[in-house]
Amino acid sequence: MATKPISDPQAAPVANDKPFYGPQDVAGIDYARDLANPGEFPFTRGIHPEMYRKRTWTMRQFAGFGSAEDTNERFKYLLGQGQTGLSTAFDLPTLMGRDSDDPLSLGEVGKCGVAVSSLDDMRRLFDGIALDQVSTSMTINAPAAILLAFYIAVAEEKSVGPDKLRGTLQNDILKEFHAQNEYVFPPRPSVKLVTDTIEYGTHHMPQWNTVSISGYHIREAGASAAQELAFTLADGMSYVEHALERGLDIDEFSKRLSFFFDVHNDFFEEIAKIRAARRIWAKVMRDKYGAKLERNWWMRCHAQTAGVTLTEQQPTNNVVRVAYQALAAVLAGVQSLHTNSMDETLALPTENAVKLALRTQQIIACETNVTSVADPLGGSWFIENKTNEMEAEANEIFREIDDLGGVIGAIEHGYFRRSIADSAIKQSLAFDSGEAEVVGVNKYVEKDYERIDVLKIGADVEKQQVARLQQLKRDRDAKRHQQSLEALRKAAADDANVMPFLIDAAKADATVGEMMEVMASVFGRYDGGPEW
Repeated sequence: MATKPISDPQAAPVANDKPFYGPQDVAGIDYARDLANPGEFPFTRGIHPEMYRKRTWTMRQFAGFGSAEDTNERFKYLLGQGQTGLSTAFDLPTLMGRDSDDPLSLGEVGKCGVAVSSLDDMRRLFDGIALDQVSTSMTINAPAAILLAFYIAVAEEKSVGPDKLRGTLQNDILKEFHAQNEYVFPPRPSVKLVTDTIEYGTHHMPQWNTVSISGYHIREAGASAAQELAFTLADGMSYVEHALERGLDIDEFSKRLSFFFDVHNDFFEEIAKIRAARRIWAKVMRDKYGAKLERNWWMRCHAQTAGVTLTEQQPTNNVVRVAYQALAAVLAGVQSLHTNSMDETLALPTENAVKLALRTQQIIACETNVTSVADPLGGSWFIENKTNEMEAEANEIFREIDDLGGVIGAIEHGYFRRSIADSAIKQSLAFDSGEAEVVGVNKYVEKDYERIDVLKIGADVEKQQVARLQQLKRDRDAKRHQQSLEALRKAAADDANVMPFLIDAAKADATVGEMMEVMASVFGRYDGGPEW
């Protein structure tokens, strides 16, 4: 079957076509309709009237490595340094829904994040941390519902009910099919599982964001800014539509949807992207889906500085890149921000590097005075023109996706992967030709640049993790464990909401890999989709 042509994406950041902008470039803007004031529909200028004057954004640093104890120590260190929210990175086996003792996990346990295979691991990960007083983000997708079940169970052990928990579960499986490839089940049952968490959260977790719809990984894979914007919001609309089909009330569940964007090097383009995203989402939620509550028109978002822009060469330059990207995020009006550490292109961040990354946010908040006014760039001829361009490009991409039958149909046609690959190739060619300059790599190159110390994960972490997990499997109540997995299998086969059954299985010491295998026996496994 023939597929729709792909929009011509913008390549790597280059000089703007026009040397300057003026009133003629915003002649078509209705300021009252398209901008209004901060805190007013369509929220182009921010979702709060005073933005950061009363409260700054939540400052997060992605943390996770080695054992649960290692990461728990880093969590406590960051909280002691003034971090205001926890952000959890899991290792590759956990992200893929495999236990630490799975033969395919060996060699990767604890390497790119913390190893969590069981409720016991989650218990040790949050030991000594008051879960009713901290906001926790968990970056995980295919097994996200299982990790949420572990978190709920640990909180209950601390006498904290689900209604008291604050935080975010990434849980955005659609973008895995576009870019990151950490999927397990086929698209349709995968989205069903996400909808289960949305339904459960709506009824039991009023302070928890059950999905963080992520453009970050799409952009890191090579998408342009406009593609990141459009693909992310299209995924968000898809989740809304599946929740509505489930019978959920738009004004009940949509207030707990959040977004996650990359902040790349093109300073003004990134600001315009996030402003356009707010405007589009507000219009869609009010006018297309009929949300009546103003709060449900808000596009609340977390942002992270662009990992793909970090360089191994002259790594201290990364401090400067991150600072400018973070400033763009703040000027765009994000609700939460992670700043990358200068050494993350080499290894997991060291304690000193992660502290400097956190201090970067704190300096912006405390010393630059950019928090004193909402949307300080609002009304700029260039910014407003760029925001309009972003909205127009996104709307064209939405039409292409709709023509292919929506997001899942476009996945099945290979649309997203082809689009991102085309964009990535253009960026690579721009770098190779020197049109896109990267200081220290193809511009101002030094053969003997400064080397920095990196964090290394020893082999003992994997040995200890595997031994502990196998001991848990020997000691658990075998009958209760088996009964919980059979109940989960039946719930999945009956198309029931699996969240209560996952929580019960977690309490019975069923592992991530075991629960994933049970669901895979019903849902099947995804083989990667069409060749393109």
